Amino acid sequence: MAALGVLRLTLHIPESESLKSKRHVVGGLLRRVRDEFKVAAAEVGERDRWQLAEVAIAAVSEDRQHVGEVLNKVVAFVERNAGEAVVADVATEFMTL
Repeated sequence: MAALGVLRLTLHIPESESLKSKRHVVGGLLRRVRDEFKVAAAEVGERDRWQLAEVAIAAVSEDRQHVGEVLNKVVAFVERNAGEAVVADVATEFMTL
């Protein structure tokens, strides 16, 4: 059976002074995550707050363990490459398809 994993990250962007600067940081980060890991990634919450962003990353595989490994690598990648953003919260859910 296939497994779906969804990773939700809350990012704090203390230097952001506008929605435009926030979207610049978040958009660039999500593009790099998509390119590096071939996953779906989008901003899903806190869209009107300048210094907070909630993003979701989804991965699908035949192997649940593989999905978990990919999402763990995404978290590490985001923590290393988020620029002025800081990971404030991490939540992961798995479903069997």
